[in-house]
Amino acid sequence: MRPVSTAARPPAPADHHAPPGALEIPKPLVEVEAPRRRSPAEEARTLVAGATLGTLASLSEGGDPWGSLVTYGTLDDGTPVLCLSLMAEHGRNLAADSRASLVVASADIGPDPMNSGRVTLAGHAEKPEGQELEAAREAHLRAVPTARGYIDYGDFSILVLRVERVRWVGGYGRMDSADAAAYAGAEPDPVAPGSSFAVSHLNEDHADTLLVMAQALAGFTDATAARCTAADRYGLDLTVETPRGRSWTRVGFAEPADSPDGLRPATIELARRARATTPA
Repeated sequence: MRPVSTAARPPAPADHHAPPGALEIPKPLVEVEAPRRRSPAEEARTLVAGATLGTLASLSEGGDPWGSLVTYGTLDDGTPVLCLSLMAEHGRNLAADSRASLVVASADIGPDPMNSGRVTLAGHAEKPEGQELEAAREAHLRAVPTARGYIDYGDFSILVLRVERVRWVGGYGRMDSADAAAYAGAEPDPVAPGSSFAVSHLNEDHADTLLVMAQALAGFTDATAARCTAADRYGLDLTVETPRGRSWTRVGFAEPADSPDGLRPATIELARRARATTPA
């Protein structure tokens, strides 16, 4: 067996030591209140709820990390449900050592993949029992209907990943951790399924309104153009062009959008507020 390294990890750098000016971006010319964002736990739950495919990391017999592609469903609290075979190495790995992590990446990847969302859920894989087993089986089949063809084979087992640690990355400069309780207590963003369409619609048909939002509500009074990059239940993320250069900002809804069809009225209210704030 290969010996396990006991060397201490090097300390994390205090900053990126970026070249002069590399991290300088234009700031708002008018001070505004920071709008609400999704919490790290909400971000994680939203990413996990929006996919059924992830990368499972387990420990092989020699202690080496082993990554494999797996499908999953989720219980009501976001617990991932796996259906794995002992004929597969990851199934044998977890039977011997239950420590595991699951990486889920956003399906909405732009020109820079490293500037997209992903989350790592770390914990232990266990076989559920009783009513939880029934709930886990149904959760997996809802997410992965094709699993019905093999879920009852004798070499397959249903496992739940007991989440103990969560690490979310939303792109450059946006990352945070959450504990198991925060993850279980959060909920997926209800407007996430329709957000990509909404972003495209805003950029294609309402660029002038986005510019007014950036000027009136985000404090970029010298903005010359604005583009929406993301929409969630709390507001819109914008890229703003100014004579001072490009910047990034956010405008918040008056009230959270709490239903799948709530994004449109929340955005309309935001536009009305922006235009009412703009001097005649």
